[in-house]
Amino acid sequence: MADDVKNMFSSKSTGSKALYCSFCGQSQKNVKKLIAGPNVFICNDCIELCHDILVDESISVSEGHAQRGKMMHPKEIKNLLDQHIIGQEMAKIRLSVAVYNHYKRVFLKNSPNVPTDLKDVKVTKSNVMMIGPTGSGKTLIAQTIAKIIDVPFAVVDATTLTEAGYVGEDVDSIVARLLQSANNDVEKAQRGIIYIDEIDKISRKSDGPSITRDVSGEGVQQALLKLVEGSSVSVPLPGNRKAHGSETVQVNTDDILFIVSGAFSGIEKVVANRMSHNTSIGFGASVVNKDNIAVNTVMSNITVDDTIKYGMIPEFMGRFPIIAALSELSKEDLVRVLSEPKNALTKQYMRLFAMDGIDLTFTKNAIEEIASLAIAKKTGARGLRAIVEETLDEMMFEAPGDSSIKEIIVDHDSVLKKSKPVIKRKDDGDKKLSIKKSKKDESEIDDLSVNKTNSKKKKNVI
Repeated sequence: MADDVKNMFSSKSTGSKALYCSFCGQSQKNVKKLIAGPNVFICNDCIELCHDILVDESISVSEGHAQRGKMMHPKEIKNLLDQHIIGQEMAKIRLSVAVYNHYKRVFLKNSPNVPTDLKDVKVTKSNVMMIGPTGSGKTLIAQTIAKIIDVPFAVVDATTLTEAGYVGEDVDSIVARLLQSANNDVEKAQRGIIYIDEIDKISRKSDGPSITRDVSGEGVQQALLKLVEGSSVSVPLPGNRKAHGSETVQVNTDDILFIVSGAFSGIEKVVANRMSHNTSIGFGASVVNKDNIAVNTVMSNITVDDTIKYGMIPEFMGRFPIIAALSELSKEDLVRVLSEPKNALTKQYMRLFAMDGIDLTFTKNAIEEIASLAIAKKTGARGLRAIVEETLDEMMFEAPGDSSIKEIIVDHDSVLKKSKPVIKRKDDGDKKLSIKKSKKDESEIDDLSVNKTNSKKKKNVI
């Protein structure tokens, strides 16, 4: 059968009769290759042409799928966010709705569902501001949304921005980064997302007039106004600097979604003062003590006026009508962050050790202790990796070169540096413990051992 197929699709002629391409009619002598099929022939030129047609069609199909992906409904976007982000329900809902409305406005401008009397109505974009403490998931939410929607995404740190003409990056460089992430495709970049972090660092330095120019604070806010609202920006081509006479391209920011975020450290005091003052007076009045207001309650009640009092100018805040407040993660949230998401931190380290043929296990108490340390350090989810790295530092140094190690178990004491993680070796068998563990950790290890043969046997510890 194989020989028949080989002969059927041979590129050489066995007979003396001249052969011609069945598609373009060229003779075998005029082409490099002539592929023979059942009573049909095709030359290399026609094959290349067919290949180009198929590639073009596959690109258009993939763009169609991406287009449909961009128009996912808010519930679908939130469900995907839930796979990566723990908690922050209200923020995820607001972001999902904002992103859906934005791209509906971009891609469905000429929708046949719109009545005739509304076709001339222009829908302006609504940019988003996220406010929350460090390690609460602001950057992760923005990155995940960009992946879900499949659009170019650029991250910028607001602390590096200055007014044009001063040392530092001007605001137009933000669009240049987005263009780079879109592989210099202008049309694709004009539908992307720009995420500006640390936006609270460009707040006004004082409420009163200043004798010096605030080039990295209020000046940057003013420079961002036109860019955020929608304007045409001249961006230098790759390899060129923005200078007179250099080649540039025009990028329109009308359809670019801007998401800004910041910790706004101290804004909770501004909100608490407002909430405590909004009480009535008199013998029967209820008095609210600002010191007794929970931090998460304060953060969920942030308004535009609060951000203006903090130092943002009214013109800038007017271009960010959607404010999504993120709450501080609790210990229970951090425990879930460590184990539940698709790319959970514990799963990442399990995979790293699995590459060396070693099973890694975290006990329940160990995960809870890691979360407690992150709470104590006030670093949120961002500080979890540093704690896990410190706990596994010695194991990651020694284990890869030791082929006898079967499993490493991280328990409560190893997180607190009271002892090393428990090591189970392939040839341990029924050896006794060399280091006595607490009953609490022994029972934990018994419960979490995957290949446990007898729960009454003691675990080997080195």
